[in-house]
Amino acid sequence: MTIDKSWTTIRRSGSSNEFWNGLQHFLQMAKPFINDRGFIKCPCRRCLNNASHQLEDLESHIFRNGFMFDYNQWIHHGEPATANAGTTEAGPSGGIPERDEMFDMLDDIISEDADEDAVGSPSSNEQYDDLFAALRSELYPGVSSFSSLNFLVKLMHLKVLNKWTNKSFDELLKLLKLAFPKIDLVESHYEAKKLMTKMGLGYSCIHVCKNDCALFWKENSLKDTCPVCSESRWKLQSGKCSGKNVPHKVLRYFPVGPRLKRLFATSKNAKLMQWHSTGKSKDNDIMRHPVDGKSWQEFDKRHPQFAGDVRNVRLGLAADGFNPFGNMSLSYSMWPVVLTTYNLPPWICMKAEYLMLSLLIPVPYSPGKDMDVFLRPLIDELKELWVHGLDTRDAAYENSVFQMRAVLLWTVNDFSARSSLSGWSGQGYKACPTCNEDTPSMRVIGKTAYFGHRRFLPTNHHWWSNLQFDGRTERKRPPRRFSSTAILEQLGRVKTGIPGKHPNYGGVKRKRGDDELNWRKKSIFYELPYWADIELKHNLDVMHIEKNVCDSLLGTLLADPHKSKDTDNARCDLAKLGIRHELHLFEDGNKLMKLAADYTFSEVNRRKFCRFIRSVKFLDGFSSNLSKNVAQNDSRLLGLKSHDCHVIMQRLLPVGCQSLVSKNIWSTIVELCTFFKHLCASTVNVSDMVEAQKQLVLILCKLE
Repeated sequence: MTIDKSWTTIRRSGSSNEFWNGLQHFLQMAKPFINDRGFIKCPCRRCLNNASHQLEDLESHIFRNGFMFDYNQWIHHGEPATANAGTTEAGPSGGIPERDEMFDMLDDIISEDADEDAVGSPSSNEQYDDLFAALRSELYPGVSSFSSLNFLVKLMHLKVLNKWTNKSFDELLKLLKLAFPKIDLVESHYEAKKLMTKMGLGYSCIHVCKNDCALFWKENSLKDTCPVCSESRWKLQSGKCSGKNVPHKVLRYFPVGPRLKRLFATSKNAKLMQWHSTGKSKDNDIMRHPVDGKSWQEFDKRHPQFAGDVRNVRLGLAADGFNPFGNMSLSYSMWPVVLTTYNLPPWICMKAEYLMLSLLIPVPYSPGKDMDVFLRPLIDELKELWVHGLDTRDAAYENSVFQMRAVLLWTVNDFSARSSLSGWSGQGYKACPTCNEDTPSMRVIGKTAYFGHRRFLPTNHHWWSNLQFDGRTERKRPPRRFSSTAILEQLGRVKTGIPGKHPNYGGVKRKRGDDELNWRKKSIFYELPYWADIELKHNLDVMHIEKNVCDSLLGTLLADPHKSKDTDNARCDLAKLGIRHELHLFEDGNKLMKLAADYTFSEVNRRKFCRFIRSVKFLDGFSSNLSKNVAQNDSRLLGLKSHDCHVIMQRLLPVGCQSLVSKNIWSTIVELCTFFKHLCASTVNVSDMVEAQKQLVLILCKLE
């Protein structure tokens, strides 16, 4: 008897009962093969015969998820096995045709988006009909190696990798249509993009007030004016009486939940998402991943229910501005907010394909204190992921469904971006967020200087009484360590400001009270239920710090007039403090003269050092060509990137300046470079870092 299986390839539709009738016939045929416990294997696209359910659940699963591909011989559900079971029509090579890889991708998408409604009658679900139609159709008559959908996905991938414009993509499609008239392909990039959006992982466009006061989102989505400053949502269309309204700014939000679910959709990635539990260091003195750190472990102790399921996701957030146009003379800043998943191994979690873009903030300048306005959609979703979680299919455990929750462990930024995210201003006399109100600082010519590193030395150290630091003996103790309760108490005294940059509202400068310290706002991150308990909330990016230190150090050694810290104002400050008289400016006629310091290269040594940098050769991929960064007159280094500074600090500077400065200055530079080398190592020894922290205090005192 021939069994009609054509219904398994039909998408459900409200206009036809063919799928529903075929499903009922299949269930009647499978009923005698239920086991003693009342279960039977489920052939839906989610379970793939790997899980067993009761007959009622089987009906629900197949109706929601569809019938699995390539299950041609129903050997688990009543059809007798035959010698050629599971075989299909031979392809050109005489074997079984190769399965289109897009089937697996659509399986993942459908499994994620399957609704949880009870099954009572056929319902309309035409969301993926166009995708399946493109998947079934041949790209060209007689070509079975490529479906129309597969070819289009690969073509769009090439467009992204090679940065093709939309116009060039349209012209390519026209050329393919002209050369191959029977090719089954979309007409334009617009149609291709429209089809691709059905594959998930899209984004939402949220309009923003021109003054960054508020988002036109949720309760404000239908308003035409800003609820704070009353400015219009739309740009004025000069010379046009009618037409489509154009918003002033558009925030692009990429939901996090679907992207996290996609990580569990394949068995390979699903297993990697548990690496933090199985691959962490067994030696308490070794750190190679954040899971080995104290902050992660303290969080697990405070939230044992979350830590109990190793599949729950730990996230880190990074945000910074960049110029998207490449023309650095154009003043414009685009702020991407990127999330990384720390469940993954350290050699994977920072790869580009595993980084998730969550927000794209379009502002001509830095968002500053208004960063919280743009973070609102992300914070709301993070709260939802913490409290309720998401039903997620885990491909590593027979496609079982679990409640996936997520937590934001910390942020990683440079110092200026940290101020925007944390709410603690990075300027003024109390700029240090760790020292807080105990920050040691003084006003010098044109800026604020931070000193007092002697306070971290042992109290019996002879430098406590040395007058060469600031003309006084040190009497203050190290800064206090402020608890979470103390920080929350400080934030309770901060007045709530008006968001935005409108000159009559949020743009009005407000003088902070003495009790507010350097707090500008209470960060939106404190809306997360667990944020106050996290020990390391905001981390500084070591690459930014290393580049800043390298630029200042090289600028001072090479006496670069644009980057040197040994300026005329610095010499005048020494005179005001009454220290280091040999470095004071002196008059020579009508001019102020400055003697060369022993920590700068002479003109001859500058040329030697630059020629050394120019002559260095590295293996391919280790570093860029540093000879291009040496000025033509061999006097300074120009245009160094972060990785260039990383290589110079850890590889070249200790060697290049050995014979060009005095021994005590060279040894201090070597100690500083060695510290960064330990800090940037892929595996960190805890006891070594404790010792390095003590040495760093001595290094800073020597530099001071």
